[in-house]
Amino acid sequence: MQDKYSPADVEKAAQSHWKAIDAYKAVENDPRFPKGKYYACSMLPYPSGKLHMGHVRNYTINDVMYRYLRMNGYNVLMPMGWDAFGMPAENAAMANNVPPAQWTYSNIAHMRAQMEMMGLAIDWSREMTACKPEYYKWNQWMFLKMLEKGIIYKKTGTVNWDPVDQTVLANEQVVDGRGWRSGALIEKREIPMYYARITDYAEELLDFVDNKLPGWPERVRIMQSNWIGKSTGVRFAFPHQIKDENEQPIGEGKMYVFTTRPDTIMGVTFCAVAAEHPLATHAARNNPELQAFIAECKMGSVIEADMATMEKKGMPTGLFVTHPLTNEQIEVWVGNYVLITYGDGAVMGVPAHDERDFAFAKKYDLPIKQVISAEGKEYSLDAWQEWYGDKDVSVVINSGKYDGLRYKEAVDAVAADLATLGLGEKKVTFRLRDWGISRQRYWGTPIPMINCADCGAVPVPEKDLPVVLPEDCVPDGTGNPLNKHESFLACDCPTCGKPARRETDTMDTFVDSSWYYMRYTSPNSNDAMVDSRNDYWMPMDQYIGGIEHAVLHLLYARFWTKVMRDFGLVKFDEPFVNLLTQGMVLNETYYREEVSGKKTWFNPADVELTTDDKGRPVSALLKADGQPVLIGGTEKMSKSKNNGIDPQAQIEQFGADTARLFTMFASPPEQTLEWSGSGVEGANRFLRRVWAYGYAQKDRIAAAGAAVTSNATTDAGKSLRRELHKVLQQADYDLKRIQYNTVVSACMKMLNTLESAKLDDSAESSAVIAEGFSIFLRLLNPVAPHITHALWSELGYAAAHKDILDTAWPQVDPAALEQSEIEMMIQVNGKLRGSVKVAKGLDKAAIEAAALAEESVQKFIEGTPKKIIVVPGKLVNIVV
Repeated sequence: MQDKYSPADVEKAAQSHWKAIDAYKAVENDPRFPKGKYYACSMLPYPSGKLHMGHVRNYTINDVMYRYLRMNGYNVLMPMGWDAFGMPAENAAMANNVPPAQWTYSNIAHMRAQMEMMGLAIDWSREMTACKPEYYKWNQWMFLKMLEKGIIYKKTGTVNWDPVDQTVLANEQVVDGRGWRSGALIEKREIPMYYARITDYAEELLDFVDNKLPGWPERVRIMQSNWIGKSTGVRFAFPHQIKDENEQPIGEGKMYVFTTRPDTIMGVTFCAVAAEHPLATHAARNNPELQAFIAECKMGSVIEADMATMEKKGMPTGLFVTHPLTNEQIEVWVGNYVLITYGDGAVMGVPAHDERDFAFAKKYDLPIKQVISAEGKEYSLDAWQEWYGDKDVSVVINSGKYDGLRYKEAVDAVAADLATLGLGEKKVTFRLRDWGISRQRYWGTPIPMINCADCGAVPVPEKDLPVVLPEDCVPDGTGNPLNKHESFLACDCPTCGKPARRETDTMDTFVDSSWYYMRYTSPNSNDAMVDSRNDYWMPMDQYIGGIEHAVLHLLYARFWTKVMRDFGLVKFDEPFVNLLTQGMVLNETYYREEVSGKKTWFNPADVELTTDDKGRPVSALLKADGQPVLIGGTEKMSKSKNNGIDPQAQIEQFGADTARLFTMFASPPEQTLEWSGSGVEGANRFLRRVWAYGYAQKDRIAAAGAAVTSNATTDAGKSLRRELHKVLQQADYDLKRIQYNTVVSACMKMLNTLESAKLDDSAESSAVIAEGFSIFLRLLNPVAPHITHALWSELGYAAAHKDILDTAWPQVDPAALEQSEIEMMIQVNGKLRGSVKVAKGLDKAAIEAAALAEESVQKFIEGTPKKIIVVPGKLVNIVV
């Protein structure tokens, strides 16, 4: 055994051993694990080419869980794969002039090697890669099944169109209304796309958030509920006499809107329609100014978040519709904030009680009519107040027959009257919209459709799957390269046999991530999307990933699972029993700012920081030139702020176990972690102490036969065992509740206890030390598997028992926790004055006598105490 800890040698040897015995290959119904299966999975990464510290933290959390549960008798599965399709690969391909496939596969190889350096317990036999045909074949197969059942359908959808590059842009490629490459003003265009009817499952998705996801964080459940956004309101029509060029009433003479606030219907002073609404189109025919405004609206963003924050603009159409209850004429405006894809593409304007409408009315000097009030509140047009839109405090006023009604009563009354007129009805709507899965990009799953001039859109026959994506294309930013790839495009129509063209749209990458975790359970299944092995592993017991995926990824995965269930492919309703959203990794930021306002960010490793006597930052200099840089504060590690830490460099300097130990110790898993160079060095010093203690005790552990149990008769031996088993008891509890930072603290406390133990040279003492260090190594193993594997083997535990990986988790010995003596605090008139050790089970009179005899308290007692109160096992309170 080496006397010094060498992380590189230790970790290389451990990883070679695990690979040689295929240590992490999971087998269904493995008889070695009596407690059955446990499926713990981290969200799969995008193969960007380099792991970041967020990856290290996420996968280490998963790995700690794996090792702890395996030692406790569970058959644990920890797989890994690659979310390999998507726009970043196309962008990289354009930058480097290489096919996305080449860039992606190279990155996967590099990142896999980095993961192996971390010592992760991954079953690589189940690896999946989203851009490989054997995986995306089943995306296509599922698409066809959903198309057959009407869950997939085709309709016109709004997209961002770059008129210079002649291509559709994703929302994130639109910067300030312009194309990210060309700088051209973006247009909104309507093109045919494929959609999945997730709205058919909206009610079930919402209901299950409340009833079937108890193992999810509350804030994620709230985010899911809000995104689904169930609303109860009234859909109703404003009648009108507006006719088209053929003298036919537009929309059959009705302009429909939906509102959750029908109690404010008497406060309508205008209506607004989307730029694409038929009334807007009609009004603009002979109005060049309105035509220009509509064109401007069509260049706006289609991102909902942008719509909420952008400046609200409008223009009157000169058209009027009729208020359904008052017959008042209501002016129609075109509003840039109204989307044709939401509801009916029209909204009623109640500026007195809607903050957006209030601002719009003030801007364009439109009437504002108060129709609800709140007790003790005074309405003013000077500024918006929160109560104006609060239905919980409102009472209807200025509304004729509805006056005095509260929200729910008013909704029912208004709905009933509109229904009587045949103009409206109560309706439940959802914020959730059907999932547009078409992407006008190359690097994705080809949509398995063929476009025939005679037959229209025809599904690819199932026997012809997969439709293989050519991997030799190099995107240049001027549209989808599949449109120029003749060998891909050319095909025959499966229906009529005539020459036809393949669909060049590819699927949203959320399709890939909606079910990948089930493919892990059925690797290399050639004849089915999933097979019977999926029934063994799913639903997943623990899912781990970032809060940034708390809405769409999880929602689509839940939807996809329910569709698979309805197709008879799976037997469960929800895919993830428990969810852990780990916190972000933070680091300091430093920058310089030019006169233009542009900031240049510098990596913390390149900056020399000066602190005050309390460790607070005072100033910073760039090492390269010795000139000052500004301190930007602590932020999430990112490329944009140049404050990332290279995990590989950390592993090469300190070892993987150090990186793992620090990321687990620095913060609870669900909270943010602030990077600390001194903290990393401290973690490394601790591991060196661990090795040094093992080396110092090697002879005594060998003499004890590497015992993992012992009995102690001496006070020192009993005391040591008691402390170790007390720490183990707490750490075991913390491991169950995924509080891994306190588990590392327990390891540190346990090592301190072992190092400070005062034992003789007897065989009994050696056995106590051997047992104690065996408990310590197993407790530390999930966090630092390499060093514990090496010490377990070097000290003879593996020869006497098994590899530490397959050794049973240490159990708390109740006998070790038993105390023959207990310490009781002594109070005099309620103030702590000392303590006394007494035999366990001593009677009350004897405890009182011992307390009164204690020298440290006698000076506070004069004469006979009035009363003595004994709290068994805790304290004695002497009242004088």
